[in-house]
This record gives sequence, C-alpha cells and structure tokens, in this order.
Amino acid sequence: MINIWRCAEGRNKEQEQEVIQWIADVLGEKLPDQQYEDILKDGVAAIKKYGVPEEEIFQTADLFEKRNIPQVTLCLYALGRITQKHPEYTGPRLGPKMADEHKREFSEEQLRASEAHLSLQMGYNKGASQSGHGGFGNTRHM
Repeated sequence: MINIWRCAEGRNKEQEQEVIQWIADVLGEKLPDQQYEDILKDGVAAIKKYGVPEEEIFQTADLFEKRNIPQVTLCLYALGRITQKHPEYTGPRLGPKMADEHKREFSEEQLRASEAHLSLQMGYNKGASQSGHGGFGNTRHM
C-alpha cells in the first residue's frame, strides 16, 4: 500500500527551494546541504509563538515522520506571510505580499444610487424565461 503523503507528486520542489532560500536569508548563513525535512526540524514552537494560525501549523509527525511535507511547506509560507505584519521584522519576504486594509466610506446618497443599478451578476436574458417549461423531463413548447 502506498502512502499518498510520501509520494513525490504532492511536493513542490520550487516552493521547498524558495523556503530554504528564505530561511538562509533570514538567518544570514548558508544552510547545510541536507534533505528539506532535516533542515526544518527546529522551530515548530517559534512558528506558533510568532502568530501563525493554528490551522496552518503542521503536525510534528508531518515533518519528523515525513507524512505530509507539503503541509510543512504551506506552514512556512504562512509564517512568511505573518512576518509581513510584524514591524520589527525587516528581513526578506516569502510568498505574495499581504494586502493592506482599505476601508471605504459611502454616503447615504451613494448607497441609494447603487440600489437602482442592475448588476450584471444578476443576469440579463432579454425577456426569455422558463415559463411553460413544465419541469424536468419535459420539452419546451415554442
């Protein structure tokens, strides 16, 4: 029986390499030439303390028993995302830039004006309808 988490298809070598490079840049030193999972064995507690959401943190067995290495990589990307929100962190970035909050304020007049518009998401069918269709299995009489 094949363990699906140990299959190479679930792993993204480009992401793993990007994570390794990011860690090396953060530490300011070259990492040992070892397997990806061996390099990452330290730091699970630090990830929790830094603010990575609990649902994005990998299980210890995912790393130590190599059960789910893609989840480990996703957790490290989450850590890279969280570091962008810490002003004391000035190191390199991992993953896409996090969006900043952009609150918008609308006047009552603007809100009322928007109610009159027909959104294209509502659809427009030029008067066609399904009236007279009759239901499933029946043909439409025209």
